[in-house]
Amino acid sequence: MKKLFLLGFTILLFAACESRYTQTSPEIDVVKALIEDYETGDWEGWRSHYSDTAKSYHNTKDGGVGPEVTMERIKKSVAGLSAYQFEDDDGDLEMVVDDKGRTWVNFWGTWQGTLNGSDKQLEVPVHLTFQMVDSKIVREYGYWDNSPRMKAEMEMEGSREVKSAMMQKDGTTDTDAVMKKDEPKKKQANNKDATMN
Repeated sequence: MKKLFLLGFTILLFAACESRYTQTSPEIDVVKALIEDYETGDWEGWRSHYSDTAKSYHNTKDGGVGPEVTMERIKKSVAGLSAYQFEDDDGDLEMVVDDKGRTWVNFWGTWQGTLNGSDKQLEVPVHLTFQMVDSKIVREYGYWDNSPRMKAEMEMEGSREVKSAMMQKDGTTDTDAVMKKDEPKKKQANNKDATMN
């Protein structure tokens, strides 16, 4: 009886010490494939990693959207880029099982991108966490700072406006360039009133 109790206690001890954290798992492989599909623009492959009822929350905790909406937003975002990827080191990936028995895969990496018409490379730290059920993503949270890209886009737009202004010549000199403003358009109602007077 004493041996049976000791054996049972040993089994219970090993079960209690079951790993709740790992850096290798089938779920991690799913996230690696998702990232690769994103980088290569394989949207059909990318979509296959999500359950039909999955919800994604990017830079918010409210207003989760389904995979199709997320995919369209990402496609629109990358359309303005001549190149994009995560740094080659695969980032840092881990899988954890929380106290409620839910499986999560966490990813930390550095996203790199180049805006169309620019040679400036952007680097943005990114954290993504995915809740997994049966090797499918059912919930996704993503956090990153959009301001470096927004700043670069504003700088490019400002540069375009300056170039455009330089191409417009002032009527008195050939060397000075000035920005010309369009005459404000009058409302049709005002024009009608003017003809009635």
